[in-house]
This record gives sequence, C-alpha cells and structure tokens, in this order.
Amino acid sequence: MQYNVIVIGSGPGGYVAAIRAAQLGFKTAIIEKYDTLGGTCLNVGCIPSKAMLDSSEHFINAKEHFAEHGIDIPAPKVNFTQMIKRKGDVVKANVDGIAFLMKKNKIDVHKGVGSFVDKNTIKVTAKDGKETTLTTDKVIIATGSKPTALPFAAFDKKRIISSTEALELKEVPKHLIVIGGGVIGMELGSVYARIGSKVTVVEFLDSLIPTMDGTMGKELQRVAKKMGMDIFLGHKVTAVENTGNEVIVKAEPKNGGNALELKGDYCLVSIGRRPYTDGLGLDKIGIETVKGQIPVDDHLKTKVDNIYAIGDVVRGAMLAHKAEEEGVYVAEQMAGQKPHVNYLLIPGVVYTWPEVASVGFTEEQLKQEGRAYKTGSFPYKALGRARASMDTDGLVKVLADKQTDEILGVHIIGARAADMIAAGVTAMEFRASAEDVARMSHAHPTYMEAVKEACLAATENRPIHM
Repeated sequence: MQYNVIVIGSGPGGYVAAIRAAQLGFKTAIIEKYDTLGGTCLNVGCIPSKAMLDSSEHFINAKEHFAEHGIDIPAPKVNFTQMIKRKGDVVKANVDGIAFLMKKNKIDVHKGVGSFVDKNTIKVTAKDGKETTLTTDKVIIATGSKPTALPFAAFDKKRIISSTEALELKEVPKHLIVIGGGVIGMELGSVYARIGSKVTVVEFLDSLIPTMDGTMGKELQRVAKKMGMDIFLGHKVTAVENTGNEVIVKAEPKNGGNALELKGDYCLVSIGRRPYTDGLGLDKIGIETVKGQIPVDDHLKTKVDNIYAIGDVVRGAMLAHKAEEEGVYVAEQMAGQKPHVNYLLIPGVVYTWPEVASVGFTEEQLKQEGRAYKTGSFPYKALGRARASMDTDGLVKVLADKQTDEILGVHIIGARAADMIAAGVTAMEFRASAEDVARMSHAHPTYMEAVKEACLAATENRPIHM
C-alpha cells in the first residue's frame, strides 16, 4: 500500500500528526503496536492517572470536608476495585474516541510493530507474525517513551513497579515508597496518600518537582506533608530489594549523614522516562540515537530527508501537548506552510491537589541568566473564591522584566491551576506586560483574580486585596 504520510505511534503526537496530515489532503496511515490507540498518555499515563486523582480527591473531600459544608454522610470507604474499573472505563471511552477520529479522517490503522526496510518502506509485523509492507513518501516517528528503571533494580512489576503498574494495583498499599519527587511520583503518591496508604517520597535533588520554579516545590512540599506524606530530599537511593512480601529501600544523604532504610509493600520508581525506539530498525536508514533520542534539526527533520520525529523520542520536555504541537508543526510544514512552536511557552502541570502549573522562565533561570526582573505574588488564602471552596492552599507568582514589565513567567500552585495557566500562555504569546493583565477585568469571585492581583504586585507592588 502506498501512502503520502505514515505515522509510527498513535500517542498524542502521533494521532494528532495523522489527523492534521489527513486534513491537509495527505493519504495517511498510522501504525500502532498495541491493541488500542492513544499511546502511553491515554492508556497508562495522563488519562488514567487523572481519573485516579479525581476519584481519590472525591474520597478525601467526602471524608474530611463534607461535614464542614453541612453534608452529613456515613463514613465513606474506598472501593478500590470500582475505582480501578472506573479508571478503565475512562480509558476505554478515550481510546474508542481516537479510533473514531481515525475513521472520520479516513486514516488507515495498521496494528503491529513498524520497522524500516528503507527510508520509503515500512514493514508491519502483527502479533500473530503476519507481515505487511507499506510504502510512503514521508514518515513521522512518534513512538514515545517508557519508564526508566534504576540500574540496580529492574521493574519486577510485582513489588518494584513503574507508573503503569501503579495504575493497576489490586490493593491499596499499606506503605508506598516513591523514588523520585517529580510530576509522576507526586501525582501517584498523592492518589494513594488520600485513600489510606502511608507514602514516603525519596528525591535525589533538593526540591520536589525540581524542574519547576523553586517556590512551587516548597509549597507542594508543605501541602504534601500536611497530607501526611514523608519527604526525604537530597537522598541517593543505593539499593532496592524485593524480599517477597515487602520492598526494602536504602538511601543515603548525598551531603553526608545517617543512611535511610525504608520498608514498604510497594516501591514506585518514577525517576523519569526514556525515549522508546526499540524495533524501529533505525540502523536500516542510517539513523543513530544520541542518549536514546533521535537527533532532529529545528524543523524536526532527521538526517534522512523524508523522515521526521516528534514527541518523547526527540529533545525537549516529555509532554503530551508538546508532542501534539510538534505533530501539527510537521504536518503543516509538509504541506508548505510556515508553522512555529514556541517551546518556552509550553506549560507544565502537576495534577496534585492543589494543582501546580507553570509557563515561561523560572526565577532560578532568570537569576542564572543575570536578567533584571521583578516578582509579584498573591496567596489563595486572600482570595474570596478560594475561601468559598475551602481551597486556600497555594499562590500565584508572576515574573516580569524589570524595565519593560513584559511577563517572563507565570507559576501557580492552587485550585484549578491547570486550567488557569492557559491565561499565562496567552498573555506571554502576545508579549503582554504585567500591567496589561492587571488592567483587564477579571470576573469576581474567581480563582483568576489571583493572577490579576499577582500582576498588580509585580507592576508597582499594588495588589488590592492584600
């Protein structure tokens, strides 16, 4: 079969690239090795984890907050089997939706492992061993990533688990040890902390969510401790052992001190992810990976003229929405358009509660660059809407250029931060100043008023409600 474009991988980057290519008139096919479309994000990542986060948040609200709202109910209990089932139903609805979109856009779906024969020929090997050969003008590689294991402790998928297994447990852990205090570790750690697990987080660096603004990490640590989580920062894990019914984790402070030994029934290793290129046959087309990544130029083209790569297999943040933007970018470029992606303005979100969301420069980055800046912050506890909903943890922090007042970064920890950060992206895309946002009318009472107040604080230190 001959195509204009073949996409290998059906995660957010791949399926979005395929849809955009089809919209632009290309005869398009997509290859997926698993039974369902959607990749890690829809099947074992973004979507199921959010389903679990929402379920666990409903439970903690019923358990701890309903009475204060005047809602008296018997003490709620966790039906973990149903919680996992609902998560599965959410996943099925989403992946079925992607299958529908493929049909709607007349995109051929080939199930199996796609590997290069040459730069224009791809062999698809199905589960039953049947092989199909496809030819194409152009290829987009969008094969995503897999969880990274510790070099001395492989995933046994029983006691030493990745995020994939953490979303399919048969029981609520008594003690979940989380190695890695980044996005995945804190999200899944908070799920289990809410529904009754003792959760201990061990992080090598000196802050939680260390790639985000330092203020966000400090505030999230405060909230996590209030939830009952134990946090050990600056600790290097030296050993992880599955003894049968429990896991023993040993760590030592990287700056010296007493060694740490933890015993739990599960250990979630969430130290990052690695690009997944297994089975692609890159050697057949002369592409060599660098630190696991496929090298691309500024237009996401590999060294082979008709082959592109996007998402987690190339440089940059491993985010579904970053992959989506790249998918659209490549498809439009193939059609002769002049798209662009501003990587500085791709937001990052942590779906704990309160949520954390950031876009633009962190304060640490501005300090490192020696750039003159000013900062404005506004706490949720001074916000009428937050008091009404009893979501008073958190703050909004705005960074602006000291001379021009242009917004350089927006960092939010608080209720609905994941939705609010789009306003920061919009402002920065149009190079708004802090005063521009401060002078826009914001509906009252809303969480977004905290953004306005933070911009007032950044402009001339003149917030109204603080």
